[in-house]
Amino acid sequence: MSTIKIKQVKSRIGAPIDQKRTLDALGLHKLNHVVEHECTPSIMGMVDKVKHLVAIVK
Repeated sequence: MSTIKIKQVKSRIGAPIDQKRTLDALGLHKLNHVVEHECTPSIMGMVDKVKHLVAIVK
């Protein structure tokens, strides 16, 4: 499978606790942090849940 790079572009301050947990599960802990994951349906579901806080980078 292909991999995707996910970057946190907005702060987690003020986000609901479930979105903070999703960011932690993705491995994003601070602003402008980039992680690389396999492009699986579960990862894409997590990205969709916090799409207003993250961006997919190439």
